[in-house]
Amino acid sequence: MNWIRLLLCIFIAFIYTGSPQSVFAEKKGKATEEKMPASVKNIARENTYLNEEDDLSELQPSELTKELLSTSQTKITNPSLVRMLNESAIKKSPFAFGTRMSVFLGEWPLAYHSKETNANWEYQKINTNFYDNRAGKINYQIHYVQETHKVIKGGLSAKLPKTEEVQQMILKEAITKTGWPLAYTTAVGAGTKQNEVYNVPPKTAGYLYGFAPAVHERGVITYGEVYLVVSGWKRAIVVKNVSSKPISAWIPVKNHVSFSYKSVRQP
Repeated sequence: MNWIRLLLCIFIAFIYTGSPQSVFAEKKGKATEEKMPASVKNIARENTYLNEEDDLSELQPSELTKELLSTSQTKITNPSLVRMLNESAIKKSPFAFGTRMSVFLGEWPLAYHSKETNANWEYQKINTNFYDNRAGKINYQIHYVQETHKVIKGGLSAKLPKTEEVQQMILKEAITKTGWPLAYTTAVGAGTKQNEVYNVPPKTAGYLYGFAPAVHERGVITYGEVYLVVSGWKRAIVVKNVSSKPISAWIPVKNHVSFSYKSVRQP
């Protein structure tokens, strides 16, 4: 009976010492997404300018591409490189024994590694609605009306080789992390309205500011010389002269406006 009690004690100790650690590890592994504040409104329906949808559909690698990517010691996520490999065909031949071939595919941006993602809710001021109620005796209600057409642009902090491919990798990573509609260029059309009311008390002037929010993405992009190596029946991707370059980018949040209201008492 003593050995049964000993085993039971060990089992209970394992439950109470092991479970909290596993729960903590599970919680630690989950990513937390920043939420938009209440002052940020979605104006997709009200926007008088129709922003185009970006085509960021997931490119599925072919079986050959999967095989080649699995042989690379360096991570490769560049969709343009994946597309080129998808269009390639290398057939195995019974006469390939002893054959060795190396084809230089060029220098490519291979993958983007995100380090930090932050939101700036007042990235760019795009509108001001004003009403002077100094002579008034009751509250005056104002709401947002976009006075002029505004185009908001983002972009990379520095010029890099194959900029467009780098931008797309950073954009895809930022959208994955935030879940927000992001684009390097977006616009708010003149006449766009929002129904929420802001009260301007008597003897004050009311200022309703509209800002375009944006995400600041910071990380590292890796470059490398890519070779396709065929040795007999074996096919592989070899990456040489790998280099890493720090990069950051501003990416506006599409069809969203951040509002800030101030009521100022005037003499």
